[in-house]
Amino acid sequence: MLCVKNGIIHDAIHREAFKGDILVEDGKIKEIGENLETGGDIEIVDAEGLHVYPGFVEAHGHIGLDGYGIGYEGMDYNEMNDIVTPHLRGIDGVKPMDAAFPHAAAAGVTCVCVGPGSANVLGGTFTTIKTVGKRVDDMVVRDGVAMKCAFGENPKRVYRDKKDSSRMTTAALLREMLFKTREYKEGGCGGRCVQETGLRYETGGSDSCDEGRDPPESTCACHGGYFRRPADRPGIRGEDYTGTCDRGALDCGRACQRKCTAGCRADPDQCFQI
Repeated sequence: MLCVKNGIIHDAIHREAFKGDILVEDGKIKEIGENLETGGDIEIVDAEGLHVYPGFVEAHGHIGLDGYGIGYEGMDYNEMNDIVTPHLRGIDGVKPMDAAFPHAAAAGVTCVCVGPGSANVLGGTFTTIKTVGKRVDDMVVRDGVAMKCAFGENPKRVYRDKKDSSRMTTAALLREMLFKTREYKEGGCGGRCVQETGLRYETGGSDSCDEGRDPPESTCACHGGYFRRPADRPGIRGEDYTGTCDRGALDCGRACQRKCTAGCRADPDQCFQI
């Protein structure tokens, strides 16, 4: 155990600081008070005349991902080859041995929330970690605490000659991903299915509908074209179904395959996206 004695304590609870002791056991604060008992095998730290604060928390930053003093080789906070990357995880880019961590800890910053930069409309998830440690797994307080989203000039600046030169595009890209996220949470196509049919393909759809026939058409994985089931062959749930791609532009004629599962579709225009 350890006891910090006679420090001027700022505990973020009381408006005024007070003089007291802090008892620490197994790396965690056990008790704060005045004239705490310190008998037995307790290490004493005399903080007479010193101010004692809770550790500072950095709510948003990139420490550990930007390679302090390294340059390009250490810059892992922006992936600039894809403007929408919600699947990236900041924790995968953290370098525990980054020289910035001991600097932060020495300045009283004990916890940081770090993750991707603002190059992308959606950059990926943030992780909250301690600033002391040799292995990121041991430093983690909580992973996946936030998703980085950027509306400002950075996506325009990074992708102006590739994909995004206005805030309209930035907003549209975010809106598209939010729609896809909602559909995923609601089950595939979000219930927007062809009412006349009771079966869907594995690419999406709601599982709440009565079983029935195949959808009249679905997207061809070959080129994103369409294939249609033969009129004389009704779909059977769980059975593979093969049709011919009839995408007009390519007219590939390739045989494409799907497997039917229970579901329904209300809006043909929204059903056949992969």
